[in-house]
Amino acid sequence: MNKKSLLPIFILLLLTLLIFPMGMASQNDAAAFADTAQDQTLKANGFGEYLSEYYTGEVLYQHNADAKHEIASMVKIMTANLIFDAVDEGKVTYDEMITISPQAAAMGGSQMFLDAGAEYSVNDLLKGIIVVSANDASYAMAERIAGSVDAFVNLMNTKAAEWGMVNTKFANCTGLPSENEQYSTAKDVNIMTRRLMSHDKYFEYAGIWMEDYTHPSGRVTQFVNTNKLLRQYSGCVGGKTGYTDAAGHCLSACAQRNGMKVVATIVGGTDSKSRFNQVRAMFDYSFANYVNKVYYKKGDVVGSVNVKKSPVSQIEVAIDADVVKFSKLGASSEEITLALPQEVKAPIKKGDIVGQAVYQIDGREYTADLIAMQDARKSTFLDIIKGITKDW
Repeated sequence: MNKKSLLPIFILLLLTLLIFPMGMASQNDAAAFADTAQDQTLKANGFGEYLSEYYTGEVLYQHNADAKHEIASMVKIMTANLIFDAVDEGKVTYDEMITISPQAAAMGGSQMFLDAGAEYSVNDLLKGIIVVSANDASYAMAERIAGSVDAFVNLMNTKAAEWGMVNTKFANCTGLPSENEQYSTAKDVNIMTRRLMSHDKYFEYAGIWMEDYTHPSGRVTQFVNTNKLLRQYSGCVGGKTGYTDAAGHCLSACAQRNGMKVVATIVGGTDSKSRFNQVRAMFDYSFANYVNKVYYKKGDVVGSVNVKKSPVSQIEVAIDADVVKFSKLGASSEEITLALPQEVKAPIKKGDIVGQAVYQIDGREYTADLIAMQDARKSTFLDIIKGITKDW
């Protein structure tokens, strides 16, 4: 075989030696990139950022999370929380009509353009606050719940302290620039956002993208949601934007997929597009790296308990909260057991809270209310006699 005929074979061997190491190196590089993907996926794009799992509050990512900063209209997250709390406590109803004061109607900035002296329902005012960040509706509801805006702001600060929002101070109920100091942090905003998401009614408003709203006078204004991720991100179920020159571009939003729900917050973003992109990136990071195993959903029947002093010997009970375990994707899962009360006492009506279930996840103990799924009346004297004769 001459030298010319050996040349192609030599070239082929050389290429083989070169290609395979390069291929192996590229695989190793890919693996190395995958190992560090979590660090590279999320890079700070605002003054402060915070990402948490909804149910447990576990922190998935944070940057400058406790640094104080103005938050603009995200102040209304606390405003809405207090309104929902007032409804839950029976202090106000969704159907109640509120007369709009001249001061409320005169509010500037984002608004639903309320008519002074006209009556609006709490339901509509809440919708305006959540969908279009209405300052006038916020002012009107603050007056109704606390008697004055100043008193309402005191309630806001009291609730913030109660929830552990140690780096937050409210000066008004709207987030508009104030002469008094007003600030919060990415972490604290995330806390009150998770609280807001605990109200099921919130999602009826938060999911509205666009709506023509008819005022009592017949005048029509258009509502357009400020949270663009409702249409741009699959699974986004709510959120609140905010902007002033001092606060920058802010956003706190929630997304859920496959039983997993996360809350992402950015404070002091450089521009509107970047805040949405950053929250989108935080959502993507969560769903790519974590999973939520749902053991029980709120309302699931979890067993039966004995009933004392009733002709009904047992009733079924349902759990009043989701029971979930949040973990890294691929981590081993554990089985959990609910410990139910041995017996409950009559009389009981369907829907009553009759006790608590106790369970453990990762060594931590949790409790959840149990709801009666049927009635169990108290035994009468005749029932007792029948019981005795039955035993004979």
